[in-house]
Amino acid sequence: MNSPQTLNNQLCFAIYEAGNELQKLYTKALSSYALTYPQYLVLLSLWEHNGVTVKELGEQLSLGNGTLTPMLKRMENQGWLRKERSTEDERKVYIHLEDKAWELQQGILESIQHQLSLCSIFEKDIALMNKLHELTQQIRSKGAK
Repeated sequence: MNSPQTLNNQLCFAIYEAGNELQKLYTKALSSYALTYPQYLVLLSLWEHNGVTVKELGEQLSLGNGTLTPMLKRMENQGWLRKERSTEDERKVYIHLEDKAWELQQGILESIQHQLSLCSIFEKDIALMNKLHELTQQIRSKGAK
């Protein structure tokens, strides 16, 4: 049946299903580092922009404080990062990577690349990624508010 009401003809389900499979793939790649997929996203963000506030990090990752704060605490306890309260504004807390995160960066990224290559996910899929970014922006600007 080729009805738009069927599960497999729903864009939302295709994205959901692909996201779940990618998360499993990343989880496998990150297991030897005792990292979760969301923790990996934190590292990616901080490798790009180290020393941001918790608020800025949450905005970049689209995560609320209720999700982000306990995750940052676990990562701090595991030696991945440190939190520093601003001396100028005590409401601001800055997040900085520890040496461990910098030292293991290359190995983590290689582990991810290895898992992606096993599934033949390469640069050709950049077009899909760009389309998904466009879709996200379109929904944010015109969709549910």
